[in-house]
Amino acid sequence: MKKYKVAILGATGAVGREMMNILEERQFPIEELHLLASPRSVGKKLPFAGKEIAVELACDEAFAGMDIVLGAAENDIAKKFAPAIVAAGAVFVDNSSAFRMDPNVPLIVPEVNPEDFKNHKGIISNPNCSTIITVTAVNALNKLSPIRSMTVSTYQAVSGAGAGGPIELEQQVEAIRVGQPVEAKVFSHQIAYNLIPQIGGDVFEGYTSEEMKMQNEGRKIMHLPDLKVSCTCVRVPVVRSHSISATLHFDRPVSVKEASEVIASAPGCRLVDDLAAGRYPMPIETSNQDIVFVGRIRPDLTDDNGINLWCCGDQVRKGAATNAVQIAELLTKE
Repeated sequence: MKKYKVAILGATGAVGREMMNILEERQFPIEELHLLASPRSVGKKLPFAGKEIAVELACDEAFAGMDIVLGAAENDIAKKFAPAIVAAGAVFVDNSSAFRMDPNVPLIVPEVNPEDFKNHKGIISNPNCSTIITVTAVNALNKLSPIRSMTVSTYQAVSGAGAGGPIELEQQVEAIRVGQPVEAKVFSHQIAYNLIPQIGGDVFEGYTSEEMKMQNEGRKIMHLPDLKVSCTCVRVPVVRSHSISATLHFDRPVSVKEASEVIASAPGCRLVDDLAAGRYPMPIETSNQDIVFVGRIRPDLTDDNGINLWCCGDQVRKGAATNAVQIAELLTKE
């Protein structure tokens, strides 16, 4: 089996470290693994496959000889190094939003549109975490009848804001317990025992940047250029795994039985739907694994062509690191 020289750009962050875990867990065929980060992390050693690997400086020269670069850095870093990565002959699988809507860059969820990766020109984008979880859950329904619109609410865990999110939640809970003032630094408001109905800034008619990703990225991934999505993104005091409520509107009526059957056999999905037994997707059950759980499937009472569902998935794994490694696996099969 051919082995590959792989680099992780932004290796010391939460997603970069999870990428290392996924590469090891899935036994990705690695000849060399290079961990790249900013000067303050250079020399730090991270465990991988029973040994320790020293972090190297992220610079143009670091990509020489690499086959695949997994991006776990912010937009500005991705944009800065993308030309050097492509010039070095590597394929850049980028988790940032820097290139997602570039018409020359495939936006891939391997369970949904794996064939699109063949059109890459050196860069492949990983979608937004909530988009990945949602389209994995609903794409099988799109094959029953084209989805013409979706009304979506996301309930996003604090770890989606980075490593500081869970720390701030824990600190606020403790502060409240002992009667101390609550400090909000990572989030704009107190997150303990609260919901914050804003993720991202205002970009269109009061919709935030995070909310518009569901429509714009969903159109590209599912090949539905006219798809309309009305989305509300909410930060919730849950440590890990995002949850999504979605109402889908089709060109024809889709029965609950039809929907349940196709979701039960859809790649990357698990049907968990027994209201009488109290069985439905929950963040606590979907964390630290890669399957999207789907349930609460029921007819939309406002539209004869509508279906409601609820899904949950681990946004650090399937919503970021695992999806990127799955894209890299597509490259190894090319």
